Amino acid sequence: MSNFQLSVLCLAITLVLYFANKRLYRRFRKLPLMPLVLTPVLLVLMLVFGHISYQNYMGEAHWLLWLLGPATIAFAVPVYDNLAIIKRHWMSLSAGVITATVVAVTSSVWLARLFTLPDEIQRSLAVRSVTTPFALAAAKPLGGQPDLVALFVVVTGVFGMAIGDVLFLRLSIREGMAKGAGFGAASHGAGTARSYELGPQEGVVASLVMMLSGVVMVLVAPLVGWVMF
Repeated sequence: MSNFQLSVLCLAITLVLYFANKRLYRRFRKLPLMPLVLTPVLLVLMLVFGHISYQNYMGEAHWLLWLLGPATIAFAVPVYDNLAIIKRHWMSLSAGVITATVVAVTSSVWLARLFTLPDEIQRSLAVRSVTTPFALAAAKPLGGQPDLVALFVVVTGVFGMAIGDVLFLRLSIREGMAKGAGFGAASHGAGTARSYELGPQEGVVASLVMMLSGVVMVLVAPLVGWVMF
């Protein structure tokens, strides 16, 4: 089998696994069965036991990564449909986005330095709390590695989505907007998907916060590189 045929096969398997996993999750609604959790695990097992290199897998599957950009922009539609909510709470949402961005960047870099992680990992971790298209753009002036950035973003999103409800319960956070803002700021796309499961208001707020956090990160990335590296 040629590399091209292998890449096309990997793309087909990825799509089949994702949609099958999605149907499974709709039926059972268990966290380990979520497409963002189970599908990556199955794909990693396929690559490891099939002895398939990352380059061969991404040969044709890179189009899926490209689609993250349009998919992220599509979140703007429900935000536009709910502008009234945004206008009422623009100040608190703006303050939350800025605070979340500062905390995410500084905590990631400082913890990486505490554990004496390599410089390229520190630079890649700095942008882990925004969704992939924004993270990849912000990582360029920081000198982050795209592959590491994508990995850290996915892990951050899935982990935040997994523990978000537990944290809200422990901290007695019941307001829908607060939950949406928390998911959008801390676990971007995965958290936003979870927010829409909680309710339309939570989903709209998470979408807005996710996009604003990404824009802020891209704008301040050169400053972050100058100050912290």
